[in-house]
Parts: sequence; structure tokens; C-alpha cells
Amino acid sequence: MEPNGAIQSVRLSSELGDSLPVLVAEDNPIFQSMLKSMLTKWGYAVRMAHNGLEAWEAMQAPDAPRLAVLDWMMPYMDGVEVCRRIRAVAREPYVYVLLLTAKTESADLVEGMEAGADDYLTKPFNAQELRVRLRAGRRILDLQEQLMQAREALRVQATHDALTSLLNRGRVLEILHGEIARSERELRPLSVLMVDLDHFKRINDTRGHQAGDEVLREASRRMKSAMREYDSPGRYGGEEFLIVLPGCAARDGYAQAERVREAFAREPFPAGPEPVAVTCSIGVSSRDVCTAEDADSLIREADEALYAAKHNGRNRVAEFARQESSTPNSELANLASFSRA
Repeated sequence: MEPNGAIQSVRLSSELGDSLPVLVAEDNPIFQSMLKSMLTKWGYAVRMAHNGLEAWEAMQAPDAPRLAVLDWMMPYMDGVEVCRRIRAVAREPYVYVLLLTAKTESADLVEGMEAGADDYLTKPFNAQELRVRLRAGRRILDLQEQLMQAREALRVQATHDALTSLLNRGRVLEILHGEIARSERELRPLSVLMVDLDHFKRINDTRGHQAGDEVLREASRRMKSAMREYDSPGRYGGEEFLIVLPGCAARDGYAQAERVREAFAREPFPAGPEPVAVTCSIGVSSRDVCTAEDADSLIREADEALYAAKHNGRNRVAEFARQESSTPNSELANLASFSRA
């Protein structure tokens, strides 16, 4: 490669914006130094690669740059192949790739663009032209970031309850079906909790619906604080919540339910001008190993256990215990009993 006259000397701005990481893959030492100097002055955090293999390895790192300037001709792997591999993994967020090349034939340039390059510059090039191309790349990356944020906001809106920020009913039921499938596949236990706030209507009637909403938000916060990271609490409806506990057998499910109940009863809830004491009742249903048909029965059993907890005085946990009947033809194939209430 001949660096003489390749990059015209221009006065460079030293104003630094956000230091966006950029990978520069170039095997010529003089070009390496010039590119690194220019991009650093323009406000980029430059990471250098000296050949195509180093460039590809850098792009596989978890913190890989989203902007890459790749020379076409490099040892071990050319820039076009690096670009092709970047596109093959379909990484998100998107990587903007600018190719530098001495090739001027249309067929070569088409090859580079078909490999997934977003833009190219032919050598020798003007430094300001490179700067403008990189700025265009940054704008595209900014727009893509905005689109990703909008997509995530829509996903959250579609899967979460607007008031409590917990999973909504549809999403928590989807997770329940997924965990049942995993339980069947991996022979792991599963527990389900049905949680209901005690005397919640009284709060709405005496303090107003805004106070009731405040109580629901605080209830969701306390539930999440009592959960493991991989548990899934969701608002099932009104003041009732469904919690999916993967890997929890009956004893562990009951213990987890007690932690939730204690988180509620520990101290009053904010509810307008004066805090209010709020308790909850919880029904627990469990399986050592699930089958695909268990979703409805787990919810029904947890609901029946919840009813028993309410019936026995509220502010307590009741567990649904399944027993096999010794009479096969009996309508009572499974006898329900409530324990540890």
C-alpha cells in the first residue's frame, strides 16, 4: 500500500463528543497511525486491529464496537470476509461497516456492498470525506437505537400491566406454560402461588381509588423484592396476582409464599395521607414433575387453596395437597386437603 498523498492534510477539530467506540482494521502502520490520530481527534474511542483475523475476533467480543472501518486487503482475512461474517451472525445492535479500498472496478464495489458493507471509500480519500461518512454512520446507529428503544417499549406495553409494571395476565400465563414444558422436559418441580390482597375493596371505598392504586403498586414492589430473580409474578386480575416459581417443590413453594406474606404484613402501606395495614392470603399448588395438561389444574388448585386461606381467617398461606384415591372409579380421583394454613 502506498500512503504517500493518500490522505490530504486538513485542519481537524479537537472537539470531542460522546466517545463512540470504533474498530479500525488496517495492516499498514502509517495508515494505522493516521487513522487513529484523526478518529481520536474527532471524538471516537479507537480500537485497532492489524489484520482481518484480529478484526473478526474483536467483533465477537461482548463489548464489540458498533462502528467498524475495515481495509479491504488485509492478511489472514480480507475486509469483505470480515463484513460477511458480521452480517452472518445478525448481531444486535447493528454494526455499521465502512470499507476502505483501492479497488475502483464496479464489480468489486458491488461485491463489497453485497457482503454487507454500508458504505465505502476509495483510496486516496479526503479526511473530511471520511469524517462525513462516519458521521452518517453514527446517525444511522442513533436511529437504530431509537427504533430498538421504541420496540422494547412496545414489547413492555404488550406484556406488562400498566399500573403495577408486573407481567400482565396473558404474559404470566405464557410463562407458566413454558415452565410446565421445562418441568416435563427436565423433570424439575414447579410451584404456583395465587396471591390476593385482604379487604382491598375496603381501601377503595374508604380512601379512594388513587389510594387503592398506590397500594397495588406497593404490593407489586414488595412481591418482587421477595422473589428470586427468575420467578415470574404477574397481575392476574384486580387485586389478585399469580406467581410462577420454577424449580420449587411444595415445601419451597410454601416457604416462598410465606416470604411474600411477611413482606406485606411487615409494615403499613403508603395510601394517601395516612399509611394503611395491608395483608394478603396466598394459595400454593405444586408438582414434582409437570405434564402438558397441568396449567389449568395448577391455577385451579392454587385458587382453591387461596379460598381456604381466606376462609380460615386471611393473612395466611394455604397449600393444596393432592392425594391419589384408592377407588379408581370414584368421582373423587384426587382428594384436596389444605395444610400448613
